[in-house]
Amino acid sequence: MRIAIRAAAVALTALVAAGCSRAGSSSTPASGPAATSGAASSPSSQATTAGANFGSLTNVCHGGSATGSPDKGVTASQIMVGVLTDEGFTKDPQLVTTAKVFTSWCNAAGGINGRKLVADIHDTGMLDVVGAMAQACASDFVLAGGSAALDGLAVSARLKCLLPDFDAQVVMSQNNGSGIQIYPIPWSHTYSVYSGYYSWLIKQKYPDSANAVGIVSGASPITVVDDSLVAQTVKAVGGNVIYNGSFPPAGVTDWTPYAEAIKNKGVKGITFYGEPTQLAALETALDNIGYKLDWIDANTNAYGTNFIQVAGKALTEQNNYADLPGVYPVEKAASNPATEQLVKLFAQYAPGQPVTLQDVQAWSAWSILALSAQTCGADLTRKCVYEAALKQANWTGGGLTAPVNLASTNAVPSCFNIEQATSTGWQAAPFNPNNGVYRCGQPAVKVQGIPAALQLSSVGLSLSDLK
Repeated sequence: MRIAIRAAAVALTALVAAGCSRAGSSSTPASGPAATSGAASSPSSQATTAGANFGSLTNVCHGGSATGSPDKGVTASQIMVGVLTDEGFTKDPQLVTTAKVFTSWCNAAGGINGRKLVADIHDTGMLDVVGAMAQACASDFVLAGGSAALDGLAVSARLKCLLPDFDAQVVMSQNNGSGIQIYPIPWSHTYSVYSGYYSWLIKQKYPDSANAVGIVSGASPITVVDDSLVAQTVKAVGGNVIYNGSFPPAGVTDWTPYAEAIKNKGVKGITFYGEPTQLAALETALDNIGYKLDWIDANTNAYGTNFIQVAGKALTEQNNYADLPGVYPVEKAASNPATEQLVKLFAQYAPGQPVTLQDVQAWSAWSILALSAQTCGADLTRKCVYEAALKQANWTGGGLTAPVNLASTNAVPSCFNIEQATSTGWQAAPFNPNNGVYRCGQPAVKVQGIPAALQLSSVGLSLSDLK
């Protein structure tokens, strides 16, 4: 869940670099022939015709003759949709790119019952998420396909103005499962979303590592929550964390002391929360002292070509894995119609821009909004679109993800998939999937101490106030 930054906001680097780990923030695509050859292909017929079908979803967008202005941000001709982004600070355009591709594709098919989608970009500059939210509250119908590293700071403002949020990724616990939010990736404050992953790592694949797990993370209040979640999950599935190594947010010039500490403690597997370049440097230090771990949880912050490039030789020495949150692997796009179509749509509307894990999640969020809005007809209100989205009990984004019940925020996360980094790119790990590329039915591991998400009641409102 979070993003990597540096320099002036050093204290935020760990918050984002260490935090942007689980919900897919990689700014480069997973490598492999499918991702590169797919992007170079010409758009499919679905990408160029007026019938806006996507994957298994039909009539995502279409024309019509809607009239009136039934809610804020909605006129007879357009729908203003806010997109929160930290692009001004991170220089990472992926969420803005997804907004451009989706709205271009949807509007070419007629929009939402004839109303055109307008992506209203709100750049937080990383630090002004509250100001960006105030702008969205003043002009937008809903938020969709966005993310901000400090999103938890603006939840109260969003709830006070009754602005529904169709998130691409959430970061801070206060926003995870917050009020009037629709999120296409499974998450729970009660059950660990990583239970299947760690169960596979320490019970099935590397059982000798069970009682020798370490956590290495950038120092920030947010990583305290992440570290606790990992430790609780590891313990619940039969393991034990014996080492916690905290590093300065901006990283260190010499990772040898961390490598030696890991070796001296007898650690056999580590979870790393930080930037891909930092992990690559740590692995080089481990290689230099001749210490090989059984496994490294590089997490989805490393899921992309950048890590493959910077890690280099270390990928032949260390076993690196990432737990995808039930998202179809981007590098296997050619094997999945929805992912392949998304790659082709990017090639058509944003040539040269790769499809990342975060793009996939953002597209799913935009799709939920569009389909839900279609059901409301001309009388498009926040209440209608939010309630329509909650009816999606088996959401897959047309085939981009494993099924998710959008009305459930505290159910046991069901499906996961595991990728392994190799010198030639990312590929599926041998984790015994039982439902296509996913493994479903992971252990129900309860966790404690996760700060609660803010709800409408936190600002003195209720769903009856949503009109």
